[in-house]
Amino acid sequence: MIVLALLAILDVGGDQVEIGLSVAIFFGAYGGALVAAAVGLTRQQGWARGPVLITQLIQVGLAWNVRDVPLLAVPLAVMGVATIVLMVQPSSIAALERDGA
Repeated sequence: MIVLALLAILDVGGDQVEIGLSVAIFFGAYGGALVAAAVGLTRQQGWARGPVLITQLIQVGLAWNVRDVPLLAVPLAVMGVATIVLMVQPSSIAALERDGA
């Protein structure tokens, strides 16, 4: 997401400056939130589970949307589904319910 934000900034020009900047700000903020969630997961903090699961659900939906391009859709779907499955495992839930304790 942060890379997409940087690419959006580089692509800003002409009469679409507002759109380009708003897209860059959104992707930058979302990327920052995902970095924070990744750090939270490594520290076994329960709050981090929600943003990661939502992102993976979006990723699976995106994979479905680009299903006509298997080289893109298959990796997106496999990683999204694998992450969702691993995040809802009882051991993962138990580890995150301890909230870093």
